[in-house]
Amino acid sequence: MKKDVKITPSKLTGTIRVPASKSISHRALICAALAKGTSVIDNLLECDDTAATIGILSAMGARIYTDGTKTIVEGITTANKEIKADCFESGSTLRFLIPVAAALGCRSEFAGRAKLPQRPITPYFTELTKNGISFDVKEMPYRFSGQLKAGNYTIAGDISSQFISGLLFALPLLDGDSEIIITSPLQSKAYVDITIAALREFGITVQEKENGYLIPGNQGYRPHDTIIEADMSQAAFYVVANAIGSDITIEGLNKNSLQGDRAILDIVSESNGSAFDVDASQIPDLVPILTVLAAFSKGTSHITNCSRLRLKESDRLAVITSELNKLGADITESSDSLTIKGVEALHGGVCESHTDHRIPMSLAIASTRAAEPVIINGADCVSKSYPHFFEDFEALGGRVDVIND
Repeated sequence: MKKDVKITPSKLTGTIRVPASKSISHRALICAALAKGTSVIDNLLECDDTAATIGILSAMGARIYTDGTKTIVEGITTANKEIKADCFESGSTLRFLIPVAAALGCRSEFAGRAKLPQRPITPYFTELTKNGISFDVKEMPYRFSGQLKAGNYTIAGDISSQFISGLLFALPLLDGDSEIIITSPLQSKAYVDITIAALREFGITVQEKENGYLIPGNQGYRPHDTIIEADMSQAAFYVVANAIGSDITIEGLNKNSLQGDRAILDIVSESNGSAFDVDASQIPDLVPILTVLAAFSKGTSHITNCSRLRLKESDRLAVITSELNKLGADITESSDSLTIKGVEALHGGVCESHTDHRIPMSLAIASTRAAEPVIINGADCVSKSYPHFFEDFEALGGRVDVIND
């Protein structure tokens, strides 16, 4: 049964250590699993999405287990010839591991749930098929077989950077050199930079060029011990909470992080309570909480170039607009942007999570400036990326009551 919560408005105070980066956790797991030997990952994020990645890497032949705060990964020596993969609701898991399975020559079935079957993987249908892979069906569960071959892979840069990262994991394993050719400006490039940094840590070389990447073949991943840094996407909730009136000390942030969502620090600092304009093409995951920030900023803010958010766990532009407006915000949605007129406070009300983890977390932060309680139906979907969000929220003085469990 889905968990509904009632939040009685209160200011948040205290100290919080932000969970480990989900993006970096995925990448470290994949690189470690592809290395022949044992790697140790400290501070790995435990959530539904990383559990999906662990499950599939284990099905491929890796051995992954925990020892206290450390995750031990014994890499794949001989890949299993046939795998069944459950991605849960994780788009990263799906898009990262399809090319990896293809490179390992696994006959594969990739399943998922909620909105994941509607999230596109069209670039793989075209590019993997040209390079040795045959798809039995083009709807989930995806079934494919064959051996991925080195070659040229042409990808648009404005659908999802996850396709490029997925290929970057897989192509170094192939006999022969490969090239990824990007046909339009690359959005969310910081996520690709994180992938390349993880590859480098595990001994893989990639050369960036003007319109893509050159990937030498016949490379081998090397075991490596690593520590996962704090997640800037999750830190953003507390940064915005402070900006709208709370007093939280946020520990453990790497202000020089490659994570693109570190931009939240500059946006909050530069806006300083006033309206702002943000191009979200490189920071799509910040849009829900940036909308909360804008809702309490003086003047009219604009968040632009964010049409890709319609293809996330929910249609995030429509959902964050409708749910915050239910509480008294003044947000207008267009095809690829949001216009937000600042208000003094929200009046409370009943909202839906739309089974999208970033929505209830954003609404919870918004509730700190509401006049009346805020009810969030289906709030348990935070388990996708931050299972202990509401426990941390309460530890900071938030007043949360479960009204349906």
